[in-house]
Amino acid sequence: MCDDYIVRAGAADSAIRAFAVTSKGIVEEARRRHNTSPVVTAALGRLLTGGVMMGVMMKGEKDLLTIQVKSGGPMRGMTVTADSGGHVKGYPLTADVMLPPNSKGKLDVGGAVGPGIMNVIKDMGMKEPYIGQTVLQTSEIAEDLTYYFATSEQVPSSVGLGVLMNKDNTVKQAGGFIIQLLPFTDEKVIDALEKKIGEISSVTDLLEQGHTPESLLEYILGDFGLEITEKIPASFSCNCSRERVEKAIASLGKKDLKEMIAEGKPVEVKCDFCNTAYTFSVEDMKAVLRR
Repeated sequence: MCDDYIVRAGAADSAIRAFAVTSKGIVEEARRRHNTSPVVTAALGRLLTGGVMMGVMMKGEKDLLTIQVKSGGPMRGMTVTADSGGHVKGYPLTADVMLPPNSKGKLDVGGAVGPGIMNVIKDMGMKEPYIGQTVLQTSEIAEDLTYYFATSEQVPSSVGLGVLMNKDNTVKQAGGFIIQLLPFTDEKVIDALEKKIGEISSVTDLLEQGHTPESLLEYILGDFGLEITEKIPASFSCNCSRERVEKAIASLGKKDLKEMIAEGKPVEVKCDFCNTAYTFSVEDMKAVLRR
C-alpha cells in the first residue's frame, strides 16, 4: 500500500489557502475493488482525489461530503464520499468503459463521463444537508470542481487533479491540489498566482518528476510565503459491515423477507462503495425475521 496523505497550507499572509494530496494508493484500491478500465480508473481517481481534499476542508468530526456525478456518457456517472479525517470511498456506475484516446493522446475522461451535472452534498449535522449543483463544464473533473467552487461557494479556486496509468493498467501516479483565494487577496498576488498556475503542464508530470504534496505546493506557492500547517493521512476506507447490511435487509419488511426465505436460496448483497459481498443463508434470513 502507498502512504497517501494530504497537506494543508496557507500563503500570502493567509490570503491563499491550499491543499495537496498524493492518492496513488486510494486510486489503486478503488481500481482493484471495482475492476475498472483505465479511463474509468482515471475519472473515478480524479474525483476521489478531489473529494478527499474537499472532505478535510470540513470542520466537524462527523461531517460527510458526497459528490455525485450524473452524466450522459458511457460511464453514466459516479459517486464519492469523504469525511473530515482523510477517508474516502467511491464507485462508478459503469466500470468497464473502453474508449480511444482523446485528441491529446490521453485517456478520454471527458468522453467517458459525458455531459451532465455534479451534486455536492455536505452533511454537517444540520437538519438539512447543504446541496450545491452545477452543470459539468468539461467533464474532466478538475475544471468541474473549479467551476463548482466559483459558482456554488463563491470561492475563486484552482483545482489540479491527475491519474497516470501503468501499461498493466495499475495506477502509476495519482494526486492533486486545490488552491483557493480568500476575499481580501491583493490583485498583484492574484495575477502572479494565475501566471504561475498557467505554467503547470499537468499534475501527473509534476508527480512523475518526484514531487510530494509539500513540494507541489512549494512549486506553485513558494514565492508567496508558503506555510504548511498540517499533514493528514489519507486512505480508501469503507465503513460497511455485515451488521449494517443486515439492518438494510431487515428494513425490507416482513413480506419481502418471507418471499426471500420461501425461495430457499442464499442472498448476496454487495456494497456499492467497496464491492464487498455479504452472503445471508436462508437460516440467517429467518433469524433476521424473528428479530
